[in-house]
Amino acid sequence: MTFAARRPVASGLTVTLALLSFVVPLSTDMYLPGFPTMARELGTDAAGVQLTLTAFLVGLATGQLVLGPLSDRYGRRGPILIGTGVCTLATALCAVAPTLGVLVVLRFVTGFAGAAGVVVGRAVVTDVASGAAAARLFGLLMGLGGIAPILAPLAGGAVVGGTGSWRAVFWVLAGASALMFAAACVRIPETLPAERRHTGGAGASLRAGVTVLTDRPYLGYMLAFCLAFAALFCYISASPFLLQNVLGFSVGTASAVFSAGALTATASTLAGSRLAGRISPRLLLRAGLALMLVPGVAALLLTLAGQLNRFWALGLLGVAFIGLGQVCATATGLALDRVPHAAGTGSAVLGTLQNALGAAVAPLMGIAGGHTAVPLFAGMTLCTLLAAAALLLTRREGDVAPAGRAPAEAERA
Repeated sequence: MTFAARRPVASGLTVTLALLSFVVPLSTDMYLPGFPTMARELGTDAAGVQLTLTAFLVGLATGQLVLGPLSDRYGRRGPILIGTGVCTLATALCAVAPTLGVLVVLRFVTGFAGAAGVVVGRAVVTDVASGAAAARLFGLLMGLGGIAPILAPLAGGAVVGGTGSWRAVFWVLAGASALMFAAACVRIPETLPAERRHTGGAGASLRAGVTVLTDRPYLGYMLAFCLAFAALFCYISASPFLLQNVLGFSVGTASAVFSAGALTATASTLAGSRLAGRISPRLLLRAGLALMLVPGVAALLLTLAGQLNRFWALGLLGVAFIGLGQVCATATGLALDRVPHAAGTGSAVLGTLQNALGAAVAPLMGIAGGHTAVPLFAGMTLCTLLAAAALLLTRREGDVAPAGRAPAEAERA
């Protein structure tokens, strides 16, 4: 009997998992306002400072690939506690880093350790819920976690503006990480029973990985999620240029607009979590991709025609964010529901590709300079088209039961 069968998902566990998911948007968005002062103090340029963000994303991708399979073998609680503890320590050390090189290394460690809360947290959801219930829980977690990117730029700007120091941001981040660690210690139980763990060492982990990567519907849903996230990262990396250089917003107004976009996606995700029990998650996923694709194409055409203005840009992006909120939670739930026997490994593959694609598309957004939105909307459109195409892999999904689950059980899920 699984944890999910014994009891409903506790609200304390849900809130704690949402807290753990904060580490990524906080660590990527909150210290951005401190980039100029960081560059001056550490004697580097913009590219050097941006390397700290790249190091974090590489660490995050690598950590998920390592820690996910480990959680399938040793259980969920241990990796989460060790990862969040190391993340807290490394974040505090970032605040006193003497050189750029040291800061880059520490940011990698922070990303690697912080990956535990993300990758193992997703596996915990799969341990305690499946089907529409998992989609609802993923939607709720992503909705709660979406609060972080809304607050992070504003909070980071307030901290840097109030103290004049980028190091103060890392002290705040260290405090937030310590809170996450404490919550994990108190609220996260062991959700993977010993009889469901992989005990065959590297060979068993490799076999689990092969099983995951050969499940065609899993690949379709996983790719849909990762490519939708890549579309989001096109916007994240290009938004300062779009909002300030192209649309002419001030720095403060641009931060508020960025936060409004995150708020829209969060509200859509929370709404989707309530709809998942009434509407098929697959239908929500397809609708979300359509809501991303249509405004993306429209914005690209307006940009090429030289007719893009604030009204059209913000309105179309708002619709795209509504679609994004539907895609992320439903695609994640549908993907991991295919591999309940190796949820940690499935979560690791999903998370690694997610961050690898994000890191890959970010530098491409500046390829035409900082005064055009063509790369942004072309990138968003292409990523969304590929995400929709990935759903072809999920056709006739009902004919194939998820690995590790009997056909009758899969039908009930």
